[in-house]
Amino acid sequence: MTPSRHSRRARAAASALRPARLGPADFVRLGGTGLRTRPLRVFLSALGIAIGVAAMVAVVGISGSGRAEVDHKLDRLGTNMLRVAPGQSPDGRTTRLPQEAAAMIRRIGPVQQVAATGEVEGAAVYRNDRMPVGRTGSIQVAAADPELPAAIGTEVAIGRWLDRATEEYPAVVLGAQAARRLDAYTPGTRLWLGGTWFSLVGVLRPAPLAPEIDSSALVGRQAARTYLRFDGHPSTVYVRARDDRVGAVRGVLAPTANPEKPGSVLVSRPSDALAAREATDSALTGLLLGLGGVALLVGGVGVGNTMVISVLERRPEIGLRRALGATSGQIRGQFVSESLLLSALGGLGGTVLGTAITAGYAYVRDWPTAVPMWAAVAGMGVTLVIGAVAGLYPAVRAGRLAPTQALAGG
Repeated sequence: MTPSRHSRRARAAASALRPARLGPADFVRLGGTGLRTRPLRVFLSALGIAIGVAAMVAVVGISGSGRAEVDHKLDRLGTNMLRVAPGQSPDGRTTRLPQEAAAMIRRIGPVQQVAATGEVEGAAVYRNDRMPVGRTGSIQVAAADPELPAAIGTEVAIGRWLDRATEEYPAVVLGAQAARRLDAYTPGTRLWLGGTWFSLVGVLRPAPLAPEIDSSALVGRQAARTYLRFDGHPSTVYVRARDDRVGAVRGVLAPTANPEKPGSVLVSRPSDALAAREATDSALTGLLLGLGGVALLVGGVGVGNTMVISVLERRPEIGLRRALGATSGQIRGQFVSESLLLSALGGLGGTVLGTAITAGYAYVRDWPTAVPMWAAVAGMGVTLVIGAVAGLYPAVRAGRLAPTQALAGG
C-alpha cells in the first residue's frame, strides 16, 4: 500500500469519526422532538410562562385602556384651553382688548379654535318688564361668537345656539344657571333684556371649563351692537391649541392679542387637567414597567426550573447521545433550542390571552381597548431572551456530562 493511499484512508477514517455539523434547522428539530416527547410537562411549563406574559400584557393593556379613558375625559375637560382677558395698566386702570383680538389670535398656527365673549355693560335681563330694577339674579349679559360652545366644551341642552342667521336679531341663549334663575326653558319665551324684548332660542348645558357662562345671557355680537350699544371689545377670549403646543401658544398670546400693550393682557396658565394628565402618564408608566418586569421574571424562573428538571430526568438520553458522538456544543444547543421553543410557545399564548383579558375588561368598563404594540412585541422578545438565559445553565450542565457519568445516572 502506497503512503498516499494510506493517508487518504486515514483522512477518510478521521472524517467518518468527526461529529456531523448541525445547522439551526437541525437544532429546532431536536428541540421540538424533546418537547413532543413530554407533552404534559411542556403544556404545564408553557402555561406557567403564558400566565406570566398574559399578566404583563393584561396589566399594560388594562392600564393603557384606563389611561386612554382618562385622556379622553381630560380632553373633554380642556387640557388645551387658554383664556385671554384684559389686565391692568401701570396706573391701575383696567385695560381693554382690541376688537380684533380674536381675529389676530386665529392667525397663530397651532391654534385650533377661538371664541370671544364681550360683557355688555349696563344691560340686565329680567323675566318680564315688571320686575324691580336690580333684581337680576347675578346674571350678566354678554355678546358671544358662534364658535363659543365648541371652544368651551359645552352643548345646547334645549333649542338651538346663536348662528349667522339669528345673531343679528334680538335672540338670547341662557346658561344653565341663568335659565334656572329665570325659570325660562321654553324656546320662544320673551325676556326683558336691556330695555328690549328678546326671544329665548336655547339653553346651554353646564360648562365646567367656563362657569361664568352658566350664569350668562348670551346674545349675538351684531344684535348686541344694534340693541344694547355694545362697544365690540371682548372681555374674554377662549383659545384651544394643539396639545403639544399649548406652552408655545401661551407665550405668544399676549403680544398677538394686543401688540401695542402686551403687558396689559392676562393669559391663563394651561388647565390643571394638563398637569393631571402628565402626572397620570408618569405614574402609570412606572407601574407598567414594575409589574411587567415582575411578571417576566416569574416566567423566566419557570423556564429555568423546567429546563433544570429536564436535564436531571434525561441524563441517560444525554449519555447515549454523547456515546454516539454528539459534542458538548450540540447538547448545549439542543437544550437552548428547547428552552427557546418553550418560551416562544408560552409567550405567544400569553400575548393572545393577555390581549383577550384586556379587551374583555375594557368592554365591561366601557373603555377603549388599548393594547400597545410594544407590549406584545416586548412580551415575546423579552420572553425569548429570558428563556435563553434561563436555559443556558441547564444546557451548559448537560453539555459537561461525560457519557459514562450520564449513562450511570451519577
